[in-house]
Amino acid sequence: MQKTDVIYKAYINILNEELVVAMGCTEPIAIAYAASKAKDILGDKPDRVEIHVSNNIIKNVKSVVVPNTKGLKGIQAAAVAGIIAGNTEKKLEVISEVTDLQKDEMKDFLENIAISVDALDSNVIFDIIVILYKGINYAKVRISQHHTNIVYVEKNGEILYKSPLYDQMELGITSNTVEEGLSDKTLLNFKDILDFAETLDIVDIEEVIKRQIDYNTAISEAGLKENYGANIGSTLIKIYGNDIKNRAVAKAAAGSDARMSGCELPVVINSGSGNQGITVSVPVIEYAYEIGVSKDKLYRALVISNLISIHEKEGIGRLSAYCGAVTAGCAAACGIAYLYGGGYKELAHTLVNSVAIVSGIICDGAKPSCAAKIASSVESGILGYHMYMNGQQFRAGDGIVNKDVETTIKNVGRLGKEGMKETDKEIVKIMINKC
Repeated sequence: MQKTDVIYKAYINILNEELVVAMGCTEPIAIAYAASKAKDILGDKPDRVEIHVSNNIIKNVKSVVVPNTKGLKGIQAAAVAGIIAGNTEKKLEVISEVTDLQKDEMKDFLENIAISVDALDSNVIFDIIVILYKGINYAKVRISQHHTNIVYVEKNGEILYKSPLYDQMELGITSNTVEEGLSDKTLLNFKDILDFAETLDIVDIEEVIKRQIDYNTAISEAGLKENYGANIGSTLIKIYGNDIKNRAVAKAAAGSDARMSGCELPVVINSGSGNQGITVSVPVIEYAYEIGVSKDKLYRALVISNLISIHEKEGIGRLSAYCGAVTAGCAAACGIAYLYGGGYKELAHTLVNSVAIVSGIICDGAKPSCAAKIASSVESGILGYHMYMNGQQFRAGDGIVNKDVETTIKNVGRLGKEGMKETDKEIVKIMINKC
């Protein structure tokens, strides 16, 4: 593939758009970002707050610790963090710089200021509205489709900004597939991903991949050393030992242990998720160090794992009842297969075997058990690779498996986006005790 090719340029753009830095679980951070922006527009601290969010936002924010808040959880806490300490210019690192005084102020704000939260009846899966009031003044900010995509800003009845997506939403014709302001991910396909990874100029992706290695390794190490969540990572090491397979599984889980429980280290995300960013990278990094491959080989392997995960998620959508750790864990196994010299055939069979094993895991929001789901997904991915290398595979007609990798990926997308819609609704009902 040539650097001048449309696909080459598109894949570089996709990596730069998707592999960005975030502190904390990205859904609460998106709420904090919206609240921070609304505070900027209002120009003052509010005396009343309204928050309207889609069901999947409720699911992914309800149970996770917001970093830099002294352990606060939930939608209100995320918004208040953005109001009190947000730096809107930092986007998904909006609350990365918070003083102890501001942390105390957040607690006081939550105790003394009225904050309402309502489910948003929206045709967009990812949808957040924050409205801040100060006396007769108000500011309204809406984020839709992805975490920093501000589609509407209003102050005291005056529309300050409105994106084309907002007009589509008002007409009820919004697509949950084509994302405003981002590259067209329908250009992704398995063969081109591998061709791109093998022919790319490393300089074009070196900065973003090095940052992913540095940041995600650091939070993984923190998760192993400290007491976070259910300590899935350290438990795996304690019980099953330190061989490469278990270490790769455990370190990925440990990163999630830390992240879901308020660790204040940044993560390089994938497909809008820090957990997916950790899962798709840490096992590949660990295997690369174990077998002693070159930096060049590791970077290409991470390009493969990242892009395959994004390719899988393109059909599912940003948020779903289908656990994103599955797509990331299976993609990581493809990166590991590449480290061992695998080509198209080995990687394709690895992915098909992997998703056949583990596609039943549901997403019931961000919380400590995500680490265990990550562990299961990475382990299944590695098993999928070793199955094929030992002459074993799942074949077309075995459940959702089809005759080729691309059709199987489409089946997974259909399962996650269409097949699990009702599952998603029931999960939310259970989580907010409405069943």
